Amino acid sequence: MTPTEPRITLQPHDRRVQVVIGDTLLADTTRALELRERGYPPRLYLPREDVSLDRLTRSDTVTHCPFKGDAAYFSFGDQTDVAWSYEQPLEGMETIAEYLAFDDDKALVTESR
Repeated sequence: MTPTEPRITLQPHDRRVQVVIGDTLLADTTRALELRERGYPPRLYLPREDVSLDRLTRSDTVTHCPFKGDAAYFSFGDQTDVAWSYEQPLEGMETIAEYLAFDDDKALVTESR
């Protein structure tokens, strides 16, 4: 019997990640985590310390993932739900509690060396 691959894996991302909406740089980090969840494309989670949280406002949107927990969403200006965060993630996902992910349909997420 072969071991089953975990549903979700987290690993340090080895590139610089920047997030821009319009002309505004919202995040710049070399400490992103790459979250891979079976059935979904990889997603980059950025440390809150490297995100301009003062430019984001919490929206009323909350979603639930049975593997990560409840996600709170953030808006930028009139663009709703551009980012989300699992502030009290489920057991085993505690690492992402202080991280945000951005919707790459709403924000330009770039990587460089």
